Amino acid sequence: MGHAEHLDGFLSYLRAERQLSPHTLRNYRLDVGQFLEFWDRQAHGQPLSQAAYRDVRAFLAHLSKGRRKTTLARKLSSLRTFFKYLQRQGTVEANPARLAPSPKLEKTLPRFLGVDEVFHLLSAAAGEPEFQTRRDRAILEMFYAGGLRLSELAGLNLPDLHLKEGVLRLFGKGAKERLAFLGEPAKAALAAYLRARRMLCDKTGSRSQALFLNKAGGRLSTRGVARVVEKWARLAGLPGGLNPHALRHSFATHLLEGKADLRTVQELLGHSSISTTQRYLHLNADYLMEEYDKAHPRGKGGGGGG
Repeated sequence: MGHAEHLDGFLSYLRAERQLSPHTLRNYRLDVGQFLEFWDRQAHGQPLSQAAYRDVRAFLAHLSKGRRKTTLARKLSSLRTFFKYLQRQGTVEANPARLAPSPKLEKTLPRFLGVDEVFHLLSAAAGEPEFQTRRDRAILEMFYAGGLRLSELAGLNLPDLHLKEGVLRLFGKGAKERLAFLGEPAKAALAAYLRARRMLCDKTGSRSQALFLNKAGGRLSTRGVARVVEKWARLAGLPGGLNPHALRHSFATHLLEGKADLRTVQELLGHSSISTTQRYLHLNADYLMEEYDKAHPRGKGGGGGG
């Protein structure tokens, strides 16, 4: 089987088994395709079963000039997934990308999730009727739907929620009040949680006004909320270190990628200064470059006449 067949089979597997978006599939095709071209130039006809750790390192070194570390990290992740697929198919015995160290990323803003990753996280916390699972699903949905800060979510009380309208009243930094909005999935998750919450209060005798409760009927602490996110990220197989702030960053990034106005995102996040919101524009340089190439008259997709 040739390289093209391996790549097509891999993409078909991702499309069917992991149900990835067309954008994510394009990235996989690009990343793996670049490695296969590099392998053909370096390996002189040898099969992929001969690829080794040093070949992956050489490929990343070849690409490193002029590329962001986040892009290189994505390409390495794509290769790990590709060779893991080839292992399952019996094409290779070992995964040469498994032990390759990921590029050290600059510590700027916390990471954010792709849309596919968010949906995967939310679906991981679905389907079970227990109080904790319903509570946890509602927490995850609210972080992503409303862009809440950890302290804001943990501090919510029942009167702050207007479920029918899908509106939350929040008190952010400096006791500044703002509204957050919830889509239908978040409203449904909250409705299911509130039913479970009533049963818990009947059982424990709790009269707490806190929206989110622990198993004893008391307010769920900020640390308890953070543990909810960490737990489901781990169960969903997402990279370590995911915290509530990453979901807030995902909320903002996906709004901006969806062409939301920067001022609108500023209001939704509760930022006092638009310069704080502008930092989110730097989170996805690859996406911004794509948009530039499509829109600018002298970009790759723009007209060159004149």
